[in-house]
Amino acid sequence: MSYDDGPGESPTAVPEDLILVDEPSPGIRRITMNRPEKRNALFHPLRGAILDALVAHDRDVDVRVTIIRGAGPSFSAGYDLGGGNAGHDYPYYTPAGEGQWPRHVTEGWMSIWDLAKPVIAQVHGYCLAGGSELATGCDLVYVAEDASMGYPAVRFGVPDMHFHAWFLGMRRAMQMMLTGDSITGLEAVELGWANAAFPAEDLDAAVIDVARRICEIPAEIVQLNKRVVHRQMEHMGLRTGLRAGTELCALGVHTDAMAEFLSAIRSDGLTGALQQRDEPFGDYRTGHELSADRDASDDQDAPATA
Repeated sequence: MSYDDGPGESPTAVPEDLILVDEPSPGIRRITMNRPEKRNALFHPLRGAILDALVAHDRDVDVRVTIIRGAGPSFSAGYDLGGGNAGHDYPYYTPAGEGQWPRHVTEGWMSIWDLAKPVIAQVHGYCLAGGSELATGCDLVYVAEDASMGYPAVRFGVPDMHFHAWFLGMRRAMQMMLTGDSITGLEAVELGWANAAFPAEDLDAAVIDVARRICEIPAEIVQLNKRVVHRQMEHMGLRTGLRAGTELCALGVHTDAMAEFLSAIRSDGLTGALQQRDEPFGDYRTGHELSADRDASDDQDAPATA
């Protein structure tokens, strides 16, 4: 399903500091997604800025490894459903047709695998839907112990990027796909989606320490060994499986459940529709952790198939 809001819409403003790039240590570049008021919801310009910066770092001989993190309370709560894409084109070309959107985002995040240099996801707070896809596309994932990784959009649709069975095992993947429930950072490490978990206040320093260790290895060896791991996963069928899954996502757009959800958006607004969706589960907008700010963002859990 397309996330364009139509050619007649006026473009939403794009902040100049949509991403912040710094160098916390020699050879290490760090990208900070800078939409904290939207929980770093992934609208088209932000996705483009992330991937453009990664390509620039891959070309820069002074960069050895890149870290991606989010400003504010979350890594990323997913794709922007609140109209942020109005007037903005997709940031890179994907052939049109049924399933264009899931093919588009899956190709984008998996392009991180094709870069020569390692990319580390530094995850805190919410890492939902499209945010979890971005982190999965990275080479290493380090999380805050109390982070929350999930895909609540399965409560009315089908995910774009079906990574769960590969990284979490069939049983937990099935549970997440059938309930929309999330896992904590500690569970993400135990199950194999993330490398290690740290208290949130220690996460910055821990990730920089890992990046420094990578910088101690000759760059050409690091790049070859990154490809070694990815080639094995691809021979086992990971990339082919993810690509095949985008067709199921496209089918999900045509279900009665999706039609009912879109009707609820028209009658109750996006926040209202999402609150109705999640209320039986007691999480996100209805859970105690969000009771104080459940209206902070229409894209708080940003389902990928709405």
